[in-house]
Amino acid sequence: MKIAITTSGFDMNAPVDLRFGRARDFLVVDLETGNARYLENREGVSAGQGAGIQAARLMAADGVQVVLTGHCGPNAFRALQAAGIRVYTGVTGGSVREAVEQFKAGALREATAADVQGHW
Repeated sequence: MKIAITTSGFDMNAPVDLRFGRARDFLVVDLETGNARYLENREGVSAGQGAGIQAARLMAADGVQVVLTGHCGPNAFRALQAAGIRVYTGVTGGSVREAVEQFKAGALREATAADVQGHW
């Protein structure tokens, strides 16, 4: 399973970014192999509008199945749902490594709706 975690860094020790669409970067982690890969969110960060939708397209194109983030707006949430990508919000601090461990331990709750307004 491939999961993407919003971050502002380049490795598993980087802090989790609380935003989905405007997160600077993503780390994509393959839970089966343990390999982590950096994915830049250039289009989302610089988008005047539609940052969440751009980021969702990036996730879908990369084959991500789960997103871990602090918050996710309504347009991004709908785009992720349409792509069949599950969203876990409420990751509010710590490192990417800690977020992955929380996910693996079942400590995170899957979101059923956006938890912030657009342009957050």
